[in-house]
Amino acid sequence: MRRIVLTGGPGAGKTVLCDLIPSRYPDRFAAVPEAATQIYQRFQTRWDRLDTEGRRAVQRQIYQLQVEQESRAARTYPGKVLLLDRGTVDGAAYWPDGPDDYWRALDIERAEELARYDAVIWMQSCAAVGAYDGDATNPTRFEDAAQALLCGEALHAVWKDHPCLLTIDACPTLDEKARRVEATLRDLSAL
Repeated sequence: MRRIVLTGGPGAGKTVLCDLIPSRYPDRFAAVPEAATQIYQRFQTRWDRLDTEGRRAVQRQIYQLQVEQESRAARTYPGKVLLLDRGTVDGAAYWPDGPDDYWRALDIERAEELARYDAVIWMQSCAAVGAYDGDATNPTRFEDAAQALLCGEALHAVWKDHPCLLTIDACPTLDEKARRVEATLRDLSAL
């Protein structure tokens, strides 16, 4: 295992776990941060505040930053498993004209993008158990609880053909989710 993606809708715990696991296992993992949050913070905006062309432009930048960060992390941490807060495929769920147009517009192949990653762990949003806090912990979020769940389903759909797609349902606590993710990583022989 070289690249493992943590994905899922808002409030799934991706960012917290992408930081927590490498801090617990620093000899094994290196975190690759979420590109989308960095781009939205750079432009001091959010997806819901952009028009259609702005959304396309931002998604292109997110894709480029994601690829750059993955390449840099692979060079910087040659013996470690990269734990990624999202992957390039996530952008297909946010593309204004749908996933099929995302691949065409960015001139990339879906199969090649899926093949970039050894495993994908899709995590259900804590909105499913009533624990979603909206933008309280991430100001780039705009989704309410229902939208967070729909977003999560759209992300699951764009990753559905990955040969090692694993699912973790919502948990009442982040500690429980962390235990489940760590167990999944052990099953993958990444831990």
